[in-house]
Amino acid sequence: MSVLEEISKLLQQGRMPAVKQNVTKALEEGIPATQILEEGLLTGMSAVGERFKAGKAFIPEVMIAARAMNAGMELLKPLLGEGGPETKGTVVLGTVKGDQHDIGKNLVKMMMEGKGLKVIDLGVDVPAARYLQAAQEHHANIIACSALLTTTMNEMKAVVELVNASALAGHVKVMVGGAPVTEEFCNRIGADRYTPDAATAAEVACQLCS
Repeated sequence: MSVLEEISKLLQQGRMPAVKQNVTKALEEGIPATQILEEGLLTGMSAVGERFKAGKAFIPEVMIAARAMNAGMELLKPLLGEGGPETKGTVVLGTVKGDQHDIGKNLVKMMMEGKGLKVIDLGVDVPAARYLQAAQEHHANIIACSALLTTTMNEMKAVVELVNASALAGHVKVMVGGAPVTEEFCNRIGADRYTPDAATAAEVACQLCS
């Protein structure tokens, strides 16, 4: 097994110290940082995402794997040039105003980063105008809104309306998700895409950025 396959396997097992050790080993062997990232860390995180989507992995496993990935990333960052690797796109992410739930949002962030996307995490209780401001600041491709409470879902509509009334219209896509959110709701408020889980959200975000 090559050192890159080893990194992928160890990451899937959430073995953070061993991931760091093997990333260091790969660098000593002269493997480029971008290759270690793509074929080791991101390949491993992608496999975790697939298992999670298929119901074969659960939230704690995803979180442990993401922690191992981040530890490996820390070693590679200084070698990937300013601002890290070339990203596939930028996503502004947050839980909408009035909603303090962040487990779903955090999972989406991990999955998106695992696909090589840059994620600007605005946290929870995010008003519509803040998404817009962040998307302009960071030249984002996507605004992704999460909600767990039915009472806060309408804030997503406010986000869509603000984007449509701004210079970002036609340039920034709005994705929505969360337990009470449905495809029908997404269509009704005019959002671009609804996804039912974190792994699918990451896949769709990559498609929208390409």
